[in-house]
Amino acid sequence: MLRTDRRLVLSLALVLLGACAKNDLSDPPADLGDFVLGHNIVVADKMQKVPISREATVEEWETAMKKAVEDRFGRYEGNRIYNIGIAVDAYALAPPGIPVVLSPKSVLVITANVWDDAQQKKLSGEGKQMTIFESLDGESVVGSGLTKTREQQMAALSFNAVKAVEKWFLENPEWFDLPPKGKEAKVASAVKPEDEAASGK
Repeated sequence: MLRTDRRLVLSLALVLLGACAKNDLSDPPADLGDFVLGHNIVVADKMQKVPISREATVEEWETAMKKAVEDRFGRYEGNRIYNIGIAVDAYALAPPGIPVVLSPKSVLVITANVWDDAQQKKLSGEGKQMTIFESLDGESVVGSGLTKTREQQMAALSFNAVKAVEKWFLENPEWFDLPPKGKEAKVASAVKPEDEAASGK
């Protein structure tokens, strides 16, 4: 009975972990105002490889990242062009290891930038460096080197990296002529006393 309970708990845990890695590209895109993707620039010629890693070429990383950028940001149909630039700084693609005892995880380090095309203006200062890990799911929880091909690892890391870039954009709505986060709530709070006075409360 105890063994059965343990198997049930493990199965539920794997289901929950799988949910963490949900592909959201079929959902409506997040609000980025009048955004439309312009140049999709990815460079990987200066990347470094962690010693314990599967091999991946510059061209393979550039192709994987460009596809991930297009898949996510190519969904937008606005009229204001924004150019995205991403540099692949470093990577590690987990090789096969010993489950549980040694199950290395894959990781990717990128630096992202965004430009307003019409203004020919870089919006992101010196850029944002991000360290991206593979999502935990029923396969990678024991190390993706055991369960995924090199190409699958790269696709998963690229997906997570570009999703992180989108989250960064959402944290800076002023770049896309959107109100700063929380501004609407502050405005509503500021006018509320006047509204109450006008209504005689």
